[in-house]
Amino acid sequence: MSVDSPRIESISWGRMEVEGLSPGKDFKLYPGGGRPWDWRETGTEHDPGIQPADVEELLDHGATVVVLSRGMENRLRVDAATLQVLRDRDVVVHEAETTAAVRIYNELAGTEPVGGLFHSTC
Repeated sequence: MSVDSPRIESISWGRMEVEGLSPGKDFKLYPGGGRPWDWRETGTEHDPGIQPADVEELLDHGATVVVLSRGMENRLRVDAATLQVLRDRDVVVHEAETTAAVRIYNELAGTEPVGGLFHSTC
């Protein structure tokens, strides 16, 4: 399995194209791959935001840097417990509006074991 994280090839409202994956709306990406991000799996909502369970899969795949996208309009929050989990594991965290998060993630992909959660709408 590759340690490189898949690059995000394009992002627009409601659609992302990721290297090696079918196009979709929201994604979990990590060293060696990724998959669609289904918020229903962990009960994620815009508020309180990204849950600790959302980042566990990234860490299980070896991510030591995590990029959390806040949505195109910064409406997706990050639960404080999620940030605590990442701090406790000494994970470097970047939080940003989605297009900025994609830039950060793509800069790190291939050079760092980076994972990310990407929300392509609000």
